Amino acid sequence: MHTMEMEEEQREVLLKKVYHGGCPGCRVEHLKDTQRGLPVKQLFFVWIVVLCNALPISSLFPYLYFMIRDFNIAKTEKDIGYYAGYAGASYMFGRALTSILWGVVADRYGRKPVILLGTASVVIFNTLFGLSLNYWMAISSRFLLGSMSTLLGPIMAYATEIFREEYQALGLSTINTAWGVGLIIGPALGGFLAQPAEKYPNIFSKESIFGRFPYFLPCLCTSVYAFGITIACCWLQETLHTHNENDKLRKNSYNALEAPVCGFNAEEAVNEIEANKPTSKESLIKNWPLMSSIIVFCVFSLHDMAYSEIFSLWAVSPRKYGGLSYSTDDVGVVLAISGFGVLVFQLFLYPYLEKLLGPIIICRIAGVLSIPLLAIYPLIAMLSGFSLSLALNCASAMKNVLSMSIATSLIILQNRAVEQHQRGAANGITMTTMSLFKAAGPAGGGVIFSWAQRRQRAAFFPGDQMVFFILNVVEAIAVLMTFKPFLVRRSQ
Repeated sequence: MHTMEMEEEQREVLLKKVYHGGCPGCRVEHLKDTQRGLPVKQLFFVWIVVLCNALPISSLFPYLYFMIRDFNIAKTEKDIGYYAGYAGASYMFGRALTSILWGVVADRYGRKPVILLGTASVVIFNTLFGLSLNYWMAISSRFLLGSMSTLLGPIMAYATEIFREEYQALGLSTINTAWGVGLIIGPALGGFLAQPAEKYPNIFSKESIFGRFPYFLPCLCTSVYAFGITIACCWLQETLHTHNENDKLRKNSYNALEAPVCGFNAEEAVNEIEANKPTSKESLIKNWPLMSSIIVFCVFSLHDMAYSEIFSLWAVSPRKYGGLSYSTDDVGVVLAISGFGVLVFQLFLYPYLEKLLGPIIICRIAGVLSIPLLAIYPLIAMLSGFSLSLALNCASAMKNVLSMSIATSLIILQNRAVEQHQRGAANGITMTTMSLFKAAGPAGGGVIFSWAQRRQRAAFFPGDQMVFFILNVVEAIAVLMTFKPFLVRRSQ
């Protein structure tokens, strides 16, 4: 019995991964196999990079309505939502056009250079957006920022590769945790720092650059942060394997296993290793576990982006149109509180729930709970004072927690559906299709919002009730798609 156990242990030693000198991916694999404990440094890098991606998106929502108003392109207040929708969609449309390209580049040249390019682009194009002179300059700079948004796909692949298997759920939930922090900091930046010459005249004069460009200060803060992250990412570990898998594997494996031990054949070990190696010709399009999770993710993303756009427009629109008449400060506070709720949930509760229930069950539960929650939003608008603030903050926090739980679960499913050599391209496909749906979300949400404000006296779901009804229809369709035979998991 003891001899058999020794043989099994030696067999496991012989079947260990082969590490190639000079290969950054092999260095990471070796570190993962030898390091124990929580990978704090790697979690920190993932966290700061995702936050850099989140801030330019989340900081926009509190002041977008007022920015469009100040451009004087909308003929009436009811038309502001229409133009705001296209401004929000331009970023996602740009990202949709280039995400597959950046995924392929990340698979060929590495995750690190693509991530560095993405953080540097935030510095440039987010600054230009804050200095926009008119509506078309704002849309163009947002489109270019989206086109150069190389971060999210490669960082999802990176988070899957840099952590041991037992920490992968934590690593991927860190992505949404960082997004949750972005939902705290971003709206706070946008809400409190937009129009500084009006809010803080003792500090910022109307003749200064911040008076002439009232939405530049929050953009500048984000750009300064992105510049710091660009410098920090020079020390980011590359996870892509650069060696030739087949030739070097055979050569190094036979060198390591040239002598049989306890009757175990070395050639048999190499054959077993090579049999488990992924083939580069495997079609991602034919990978249904991947494609089904991407499609479901896209439908949920359409809903979430439309909700984010509509929520901000609804909160700042006048009471006579069913809104809340909130200021940029008020919206920033609500979104920041919601982001804090996401942060706490993703950091402390989500990893436990993922192990207990699995990602698919979490998607279904979160999707089902979102429907009645959204249905009460028009009722919240009837409140005032403290009761309005309490109900709105609770509802917004719950909605964002549910949305981020769904997103994290689907990211886990997608990255587990492919091997490393295809993960960048797979996440590129995800970003492209998701960005198309996310581009449709703000554009469609803005159009629906403007249309709903014109039908305040309709018999069927008047005013904003129609907006939240349509959001619920989309959410219900996405929930139905999480069941078999549509959504399936990759067999292990």
